[in-house]
Parts: sequence; structure tokens; C-alpha cells
Amino acid sequence: MTQVADKTAHLSNFSRLGAAPGASPAWLENRRKAGIDRFDFIGFPSTREEEWRHTNVAPIARTAFKLAGRDGSELAAETAGRFGFGNDAAVELVFVNGHFTPQLSRLAKLPRGARVMSLADAIENDDPALEPHLARHADVEKNPFVALNAGFIRDGALVHLPRGAAVDRPVHLLFVSTPSREPAVAHPRVLIVAEEGAQATVVESYVGGGQGGYFTNAVTEIVVGANARLDHCKLQQENIEAFHVATMQVQLAHDAQFVSHAASIGSKLARNDLNVIMAGEHADATLNGLVLIGGEQHVDNHTLLDHAQPNCPSHELYKHVLGGKSSGVFKGKILVRQAAQKTDSKQTSKALLLSDDAVMNSMPALEIYADDVKCTHGSSLGPVDEEQVFYLRSRGVNLEAARHLMTYAFAADITRRIRVEPVRRRLEEYMAAQHGLPMDLRITDLGAHDEAVRQL
Repeated sequence: MTQVADKTAHLSNFSRLGAAPGASPAWLENRRKAGIDRFDFIGFPSTREEEWRHTNVAPIARTAFKLAGRDGSELAAETAGRFGFGNDAAVELVFVNGHFTPQLSRLAKLPRGARVMSLADAIENDDPALEPHLARHADVEKNPFVALNAGFIRDGALVHLPRGAAVDRPVHLLFVSTPSREPAVAHPRVLIVAEEGAQATVVESYVGGGQGGYFTNAVTEIVVGANARLDHCKLQQENIEAFHVATMQVQLAHDAQFVSHAASIGSKLARNDLNVIMAGEHADATLNGLVLIGGEQHVDNHTLLDHAQPNCPSHELYKHVLGGKSSGVFKGKILVRQAAQKTDSKQTSKALLLSDDAVMNSMPALEIYADDVKCTHGSSLGPVDEEQVFYLRSRGVNLEAARHLMTYAFAADITRRIRVEPVRRRLEEYMAAQHGLPMDLRITDLGAHDEAVRQL
């Protein structure tokens, strides 16, 4: 299905927003203008384009979204409190409708030189970490939603870790959206720079409160320096009427380590692009993803592991649990460039279909230009294995509980890898609630050594 892209509302938003002379550095004004000009030129993508063949963004293009405003309502505060980490986070920045909200945030002392702050404040002070990296890595030429976001770079988060800095608890960036009378859009931007030898865990949570549609268009740029390690978690739990489009662009220097855990359980339509470039030798990337959806939800995950230098291992595992009439897309590519000898990469996509009406499109791919590599990819999908259900029933578990437990075990292969306790706990509680399981019942109650569990 081809769509007619309506850019008018977003171009009008850009014109109305404007900027007072001198309010932003000239280099940023130039990047904003380049972004909106690119969006004006290419517009929204259609399903005729290969990268968007399985995701129709016509509902986004047809809606005249206004820019989301600040919200100091009780709903915003209640939602932030419900999804916040409290003392489990080293720092927690809260953004409501894309705007930094200091009264809901919690700041704390960080290692010397480390900064976790609102992007608006960093722009006002022309922070030295911005110009070399902001809107430098996420490509406005290839993705119209990145171009649109670039035009509206105003607020979001800056996380800058100087050489050798280590933060022992997670940095939590909490983006809360609240519906308004008219459909609204927010364009949050996140820049994370971890210099040589730095270590940290950063969590991005995108959540929604109340009822009503809205659009979140997020872009995150991550730069991991030599011998640095960054663990990144993203939890997308927007409300069921929302649209969520996000791009994450990651650049790894030599001997850098990057681990990503991405979970999508909310929104009506979601599209996530995750691109990792291993630009230095011995860089190491791990990508884990989990999708839990039902009804008529649609989630599309596109990933790229770009091996640009030799001796870089990467591992990727994405799992989808689809119920109702929901649909999922996984398109993952491992790109091995000619110089990237001794690459060791593995990619796996698995999907569990809980109904006959659920649809999964899985497209793992290898593109290899080097001749001394070890690369594998695989994809599997199907319903709950009735033989394994029978095995569990032979252990005294009733039919419905057996199917729920098999579903829980399938997803738990991802959740158990997440080191951030608040994220893991939230996903486990969500799964337990969805499948009617008591919170004190876990897969370990059946014995993790059992074949029925291990084969998942």
C-alpha cells in the first residue's frame, strides 16, 4: 500500500518554533536546518521502499501532530513515580512530553568530570561534548524520521563520562508522554559519550500515561571510546494508542564493549532501528531484544552490526511473543567489510505465535566481503510446542498454566540476561500479569535443568 505523505504539520511546527538569534550555536542551527530540509525533500517513507515494506506509517503521516507542550499535571507526576527507579538509579532525569522536568528528576554526585544533564541546558551553555557528536552519527540522509528529529533538536539528555569514569548504578532517562486534546509529537534526543576506559549502565524508558494517541520520535547517539564499556537498556511501554519511532546509532572504538537490551511491550505501532558500527579492532557488541505484544499491535525491529575492523565479535538474539492479531518484523543484517578479517558474529531470531492470526516477518541477513570470518544467522517461529506442554502436564501442571509457563520461559531467556534489576523486574511482572501467573512462581519452580525449559 502506498501512502501520500503529509509533511505540512511538521514543517509548520518547525516554522512556528523558530529560534531567537543567538539562542543556539550556529553549528546546531545549521544541523537543524539540514535535518528539516532533508525531511522536506524525502517526506515520510512508503511501503514501496524495501526498508519499510512491512510497516505502514500512513497513520503517522495522515495525523496533524502539534508539538507536545510541558505538562505539570498529576498524571505526569504519577506516571513518572510509577516507572521511576528511585534509589536504584545513580541519576534519574525525567522528561515529560520531551521537556526536562527537574521537579520530578533526581540528581546525585557523579565521578569527577561526569555530566548527566538536560540537552537544553547543554545547548544553552554550548557544552564542548556536543559539537563533535550531536547530529554527527545518526544519518539524516537515510532515515526521514532521523531527519525530522534533527530539525527539532531542543531537549533530551546528555550523558558524558570522562576518561576512566565509572558509575556503579544505572543512569535512568525516563521519557513520560501524556495525551492532550490534540494529537501531539515529541522529538527527544539523547547523546551518550563514554570516553576511554569509562564504564556505565544507561537505561532509556519510554512510557505513557492516560488514554489517547501521541507520537514519540526519538534518536539516540552513542559513542564508546577505547577500552570503555557501556550497558544500555531500552524499555518501550507507551500507551496502546501511541506511535513510537526510534533510531539508535552506536560507534565503538577499539576494545570497546557495548551491550544492548531492548524491550517493546507498548504502543500501537513501533519501529526501532539499532545500528552499531565496530570502528575499532577488538570492539565487542551484544544485542538482545524482546517483543511482547497482542491485540493489533505492530513492532518492527531493524538492526545492523557493521564490522568495519578485524577481530570484532558480535552476538545478537531477538525474541518475539505475538498474540491476538499482532504483527512483528525483525530485519537484522551482519555487514562484514573487506578489512574486517577474523570477524566472529552470530545472529538469532525466534518468534512464538500465540494465535493463528499473529504474523511474524523475520529476515536475518549476512553481507560479507572478507574471506576469513565465522558468521552464522538463523530464524525460527511457531506456536507453543504441544509436546513440551504435555511434558509439563505430566509434572502436574494444568493445560492453561503449562502454556503460560512455556511462554514465560521463552521470554525469560532474554530477561535473565538483563543486569538492571528494575528493568528485569518490570518485565517479569508484566509477563506474569499478562499470563495470569502469581509473582512467586518462576521457571525455577519447575527446575531449570528440565529439558522443556532448556530447549527454549
